[in-house]
Amino acid sequence: MYYRRESLNFAPNFKKMKDIYYKVAGHVFALCTDGQESVVCDLRQYEPFVTEPTEQLIFRLRISDEKPLMVGFQEEVNQEDEGQSIVAGTLAGHPCFEFWLGKVRSALLVVADDYRDCVVYVEANRMFGINNALMVLYALSTADKQTALFHSSVVSYEGKAYMFLGRSGTGKSTHSGLWLKYIEGTQLVNDDNPVVRVEDGKVTVYGSPWSGKTPCYRNVSYPVGAIVRLSQAPHNEIRRLKGVAAYAALVPSISGKRWDKHQAEGLHETENLLAQYARVFHLDCLPDEDAARVCFGAVVE
Repeated sequence: MYYRRESLNFAPNFKKMKDIYYKVAGHVFALCTDGQESVVCDLRQYEPFVTEPTEQLIFRLRISDEKPLMVGFQEEVNQEDEGQSIVAGTLAGHPCFEFWLGKVRSALLVVADDYRDCVVYVEANRMFGINNALMVLYALSTADKQTALFHSSVVSYEGKAYMFLGRSGTGKSTHSGLWLKYIEGTQLVNDDNPVVRVEDGKVTVYGSPWSGKTPCYRNVSYPVGAIVRLSQAPHNEIRRLKGVAAYAALVPSISGKRWDKHQAEGLHETENLLAQYARVFHLDCLPDEDAARVCFGAVVE
């Protein structure tokens, strides 16, 4: 096999293609299906986010069944998590991303330098590859728009949202579940990848089409009541974080291409604003009812 730069075709004749438009946290992107109706049917979690056509797009993704080769591919970062991995690098001068499920590559995403015109070459596990390509593109194209894609579980209570952060396996979903069980009036907003925006000093969290292993694809938004970073411990204790401590608690849970200068600057600006305007806490906790009630008592005003 071999790689041909011209096969990328970042400027195809979109008039001959069928574009489906989606709006997530106020940002609109398009998926060019080229009449592949099965793709739309299989991406049912995106249905709540379908919107009207517009020229104001953060990106447009075209699906291709071609198989370009990796000649000249240079790996930059390999991120692995629970049997899945994303390999970021460059291909013929373009940023690219490989999506792997186990030892099988699902898709190759190649993008223009501004992340607006993109092609995903699908292979095995078609929907896994397309879904991951859309999620990565969303994070990249909004990094300079005071928008952040979080690795977080989020619940709502009386009109505000409460975000739970932490390393994989810390118990984010478990803690949300404790709120749902013991705090009457709690609802799940998103269980893995909500979007947060800072606008005019206000912090808002939005549901998204990406929610990990828990299907929760709600097109809703709430002002953020608090952001809580969790750590497993033999006791339940919570404390407020401010300044640098708040900033440091947020950074590990925000997705982005931090080795790219422009991306890093955009993320840094958003993280600074979040540390300034959001109420951030750290909760040492057990997976029990008392943990939910200790957290609830401290963060709900």
